[in-house]
Amino acid sequence: MAERRPVADRLPTFPWDRLAPYKQKASGHPGGIADLSVGTPVDPVPALLRKALADAADAPGYPQTWGTPKLRASIEGWLERRHGVRVAEGAVLPLVGSKELVAWLPTLLGLGPGDTVVHPELAYPTYDIGARVAGATPVASDGLAALGPAPVPLVWVNSPSNPTGRVLGVAHLRKVVQWARERGAIVASDECYLDLGWDGTEPVSILHPDVCGDSHENLLAVHSLSKRSNLAGYRAAFVAGDPALVRELLAVRKHAGMIVPAPVQAAMAAALDDDAHAAEQKERYRLRRAGLREAFEGAGWRIEHSEAGLYLWASHPDHDAWGAVAHLAERGVLVAPGDFYGPAGAGHVRVAFTATDERVAAAAERLA
Repeated sequence: MAERRPVADRLPTFPWDRLAPYKQKASGHPGGIADLSVGTPVDPVPALLRKALADAADAPGYPQTWGTPKLRASIEGWLERRHGVRVAEGAVLPLVGSKELVAWLPTLLGLGPGDTVVHPELAYPTYDIGARVAGATPVASDGLAALGPAPVPLVWVNSPSNPTGRVLGVAHLRKVVQWARERGAIVASDECYLDLGWDGTEPVSILHPDVCGDSHENLLAVHSLSKRSNLAGYRAAFVAGDPALVRELLAVRKHAGMIVPAPVQAAMAAALDDDAHAAEQKERYRLRRAGLREAFEGAGWRIEHSEAGLYLWASHPDHDAWGAVAHLAERGVLVAPGDFYGPAGAGHVRVAFTATDERVAAAAERLA
């Protein structure tokens, strides 16, 4: 009998499972837990988007994998209007949430044993997982020149970064694109927080002409409506870029049934066409960010990067990552240890400011 090798055996323990005892500890606080460990939206889905979903609810037929013409036009319009990116016709594709593509992109591109997938040293764990699912080798590196002459078929960049909130400038991104083009590598840019720059910071897409010139060859940008529009529960995202790569992904996804439900496609189009609700949500996050940052810094914590996204990257002189988690859990505040995102994060914690105003205020009061 042939021996089966489960994919699950290639994967580490799901990081957040390790937080369970600290969550239990924080939940025992008399005032209840202030959970700042996961960046999940808590504010209502805007009424405009719920109406679009409901109006499209009578959808008995199969939806289009490629997306409706209306949705594709909305994606293209949003990219150009908000981020100065003009994509070729047919160069966008809806996703069942951005994490789905991050986890499956190496497989969808045909990567496997012997192939290397490069991702940032401090990174969302799913870049590593996606390489492992495909049987490829994940390599955490911020210095591409240090990789040597070996072929690298796929490089992930993430700006603004999860977990650190670091933003890569035009010059940095341009160097990544130049390096990749010299090697024939694909660059996949996770831009899920691109709309969430703070204090005057304006993150730039890998697809912007200042970065890549007049060609999107071998470039893909991944976007999500989870944070911008509170649509995490809808699993609403898209990828855009090189038309040839998008067609390749589409061909595989049609066979695999990777299709965004028709009502969700309608809600996505409504979300991308409306900037007002996104501005309102960003203002909520700005206020929560300001309150938490003031509280942490007032309690002796150091905040690094954090110029964009939904997290504060924090450290304390008296604690490593897990010591800081324990210290805060005793005060009823739950955060994520930095080493969830790589060994370089062992001295930090990631603090999400996606909790409700009331819970953010409770956390700030306990720090004080």
